[in-house]
Amino acid sequence: SQFVKFANIEEDTPSYHRSYDFFVSRFSEMCHSSHDDLDIRTKIRMSGIKGLQGVVRKTVNDELQANIWDPQHMDKIVPSLLFNLQNVEETESRSPSPLQAAEKEKESPTELAERCLRELLGRAAYGNIKNAIKPVLIHLDNHSLWEPKIFATCCFRIIMYSIQPQHSHLVIQQLLGHLDANSKSAATVRAGIVEVLSEAAVIAASGSVGPTVLEVFNTLLRQLRLSIDYALTGSYDCAAGVSTKIIKEHEERMFQEAVIKTIGSFASTLPTYQQSEVMVFIMNKVPLPSSQHSIEDGKAGENRNRLTQIMLLKSLLQVSVGFQCNNMLTALPSAFLDRLLSAALMEDAEIRLFVLEILISFIDRHGNRQKFSTISTINDISVLKLKVDKCSRQDTVFMKKHGQQLYRHIYLICKEESNVQAHYEALFSLLMLISIELANEEVMVDLIRLVLAVQEIAQINEDNLTAYNRCALFALGAAYLNLISQLTTVPTFCQHIHEVIQMRQKEAPYLLPEDVFVEKPVLSKSLDRLGPEVFFWQSKISEVLGGSGYNSDRLSTPYIPQLTDEDRLSKRKSIGETISLQVEVESRNSPEREQRAPAEEITYETLKKAIVDSVAVEEQERERRRQVVEKFQKAPFEEIAAHCGARATLLQSKLNQIFEITIRPPPSPSGTITAAYGQPQNHSIPVYEMKFPDLCVY
Repeated sequence: SQFVKFANIEEDTPSYHRSYDFFVSRFSEMCHSSHDDLDIRTKIRMSGIKGLQGVVRKTVNDELQANIWDPQHMDKIVPSLLFNLQNVEETESRSPSPLQAAEKEKESPTELAERCLRELLGRAAYGNIKNAIKPVLIHLDNHSLWEPKIFATCCFRIIMYSIQPQHSHLVIQQLLGHLDANSKSAATVRAGIVEVLSEAAVIAASGSVGPTVLEVFNTLLRQLRLSIDYALTGSYDCAAGVSTKIIKEHEERMFQEAVIKTIGSFASTLPTYQQSEVMVFIMNKVPLPSSQHSIEDGKAGENRNRLTQIMLLKSLLQVSVGFQCNNMLTALPSAFLDRLLSAALMEDAEIRLFVLEILISFIDRHGNRQKFSTISTINDISVLKLKVDKCSRQDTVFMKKHGQQLYRHIYLICKEESNVQAHYEALFSLLMLISIELANEEVMVDLIRLVLAVQEIAQINEDNLTAYNRCALFALGAAYLNLISQLTTVPTFCQHIHEVIQMRQKEAPYLLPEDVFVEKPVLSKSLDRLGPEVFFWQSKISEVLGGSGYNSDRLSTPYIPQLTDEDRLSKRKSIGETISLQVEVESRNSPEREQRAPAEEITYETLKKAIVDSVAVEEQERERRRQVVEKFQKAPFEEIAAHCGARATLLQSKLNQIFEITIRPPPSPSGTITAAYGQPQNHSIPVYEMKFPDLCVY
């Protein structure tokens, strides 16, 4: 108590030769007292803690005094305080009086140690954080306090709330370094460190991760990959393949889940633009055949690739769940979307499901996802209480840019035989969310065409799908068209959909979601003998929607995905496609296609007609391109060579004509003229008056 009184005295001039080393050592020793008598032990520990508190107060703000932040002092002070925080005595067992109980509670070493620790950390400057946190990490290691993680979490909760907010990222940085240092420790120890990291990230919100954002995620992803290697090899030394420790696979899985949860916690504290960067960073780490990351060969390599892909996509899903962005162009940049959708075409059903869930998380900005968790044909859409906003300009631009890409991948996923109920539920949710969040009239028409094309997959069955897959696709189309018809509020459209559903209920209930998406679905093997009345007909839908102002020409055109023969997961165009694009450019400018129309007067009606017909023209152009691509993919080589040779000869003849005109210009009609000195010379035509072939005019 005398030392405490001395410590509270404010001095005008510092004493340069005063040393507190003895006091720090003695008070720390008192904090660890193990006297047999509980009361005496408590008093000794209380005195030790108060003494340390006095030392801190006396020296912490005076730069001329002994530096209390030196490791030699911190290594004694911090563990002494943690020791008392850790040992909570059961004093209630002696049944004291209420007055004594209140006094005991007031004088608890645990509470005093916590208060002293908070005071110490609150005074820590930027350069002293490391020295204050390192003894905490060592104490938790030495006493094996990471595995229950309760005390470790409690310690770092005190730390994060006590230090100055701008220093929070330093604590997180030290935790990450400690995680790397323990990369070969037991999975339970690593999981404890990771969960403490997760808690620290939540407390230290508002961008506390600081300038080390990608470093944080890089460390966590590296630990995730190491854990996958440990689980597969059964060894902490993957190169040697020999380990003295027994690795438990279920503990590694728990650690992996903890890492994924922590990635989500970190991402939720970041601003939107940094979340977007983190998602691109994670997606670039996913090993894909079309990426720079090498795919390992052999069975072990395949297992490692698959587990890595699943864990990274799980991490991406955790980030996307907390991601809110009104601008889809910002949320899904082209490079990111290309890689994500390429993973959607992988043969692994679990990976495809993760990709669908990630897309749903991005698109669902109003919390409608849970309302489509079950597929059904409800009669009144109002019971879902959907939150619907008008499609923004940014959403329209996004769908113009990426719409066909999304449709194509949805179409191809529907053709996968390994799909199960969860895939069809995710596809249904994705289609509905696109219709609610991103759809204008044009997108709505394209989605209806897409679903009718999916119905055709099940009807024709060129891919030899199972009876369940075919029934599921029929049911998916029925559920979607049922809801979309109610959203469009076109009575004749609703009536047609309702009639087909009623007919299915009578004659083919196995084509409806209520009979397909159940625990024991009732299927039919006679799907090839179905009558026309149980199908949704494109001609009928085009007719009823065309009468309500929708583009009937576009509606009546069957959906054909772009580049349907694209190699799985390959982003390179085939040679046939490359040649076809070159020839397409030539064929547009060839004389065979030259059809000069007379000059037409431009009026309001002309412009209106051009705008209305633009969609149909675009569709016709896309179909023409598809035919050109198909021709060069399937035609014999001799025919392609002859065609290209003819085009090349035609182009060469035109170039020869141009060279003749430019090098030897034709004489003027008046013949020759005499120059001033009496010498005849040709009068050449000016360049701007020359007549060039249309092929060479841009």
